[in-house]
Amino acid sequence: MQYPVHADFVAPAVPHAAAWRLLAGLLLVVTVYVLGMGAIFLVLVAVSGFEGAEIWMSRMASAGTPTSTLLVLATFLGMGLGPMLAARWLHRRGIGTLFGPRAVLWRHFVIAAAICVAIYTASALVPSNIAPQPNLAPALWAGFLPLALVGVLVQTGAEEVLFRGYIQQQLAARLASPVAWMLLPSALFAVLHYQPDLMGDNAWLVVGAVFLFAVLAADLTARTGSIGAAWGFHFANNCVAILIVAMDGPLSGLALYTVPMAEMTAAELRPALVVDMAVTLLTWGAIRLAVSRDQSSRRTRS
Repeated sequence: MQYPVHADFVAPAVPHAAAWRLLAGLLLVVTVYVLGMGAIFLVLVAVSGFEGAEIWMSRMASAGTPTSTLLVLATFLGMGLGPMLAARWLHRRGIGTLFGPRAVLWRHFVIAAAICVAIYTASALVPSNIAPQPNLAPALWAGFLPLALVGVLVQTGAEEVLFRGYIQQQLAARLASPVAWMLLPSALFAVLHYQPDLMGDNAWLVVGAVFLFAVLAADLTARTGSIGAAWGFHFANNCVAILIVAMDGPLSGLALYTVPMAEMTAAELRPALVVDMAVTLLTWGAIRLAVSRDQSSRRTRS
């Protein structure tokens, strides 16, 4: 595939693209993330005392309540801050270069999210062998929803800045082949979602589904020259997976419905995962077409 605007997206990363800088940047990201976790713990100590903070941290490990899930989502602030500091300190470029042009960023975010809402709503009407169970009372769910949306926006934004912004840009600054700058960050992103204790024999199929999503998000980023479309795609996807129907395990505390863990590990789930990947491909195709038309329209007007 041709990506004419990707070169502009990558250009700020070129002057200081030495491999050691990327490795140091990733170490910085991990450090900032851990420090962010420590900062949250200190805030909890200040509010609840040491024993209370330990209780909250144990709740965050399962994230089965609304507040504990919000705290887990807040930890992604460190993940987002890390690549921003790396870009500034190690690569001597502006933080905004991780996102792409601001006007494109937000316009394509909205386009992608709106397309996801339309397709996911239609796909929800298709019969499924998965039987979600009520989780939060609707009134309680609605009360937490504004903060929950902000939390998912932060979580998905942090991951997009790191994987489709920072890592993709720095790899592309040194390696011209999409096999490198598209597949390597996607593989890392997917492997970090490997959860055999939760997903059982379906764990690697889930990793495959995440890898597919990551590759498609990388393609949208390269096609548009910003992380906006990928971020909107990711945001809408995670709103469904965290806020609407979550698996009955970690990060289920804000969900309106949950899927029993036994169904998530059963072989019967595999056809549903394959269908989910097909919907992901369909959604990506619709987003790609829409943003391509938007780019063509703007070039014509200019």
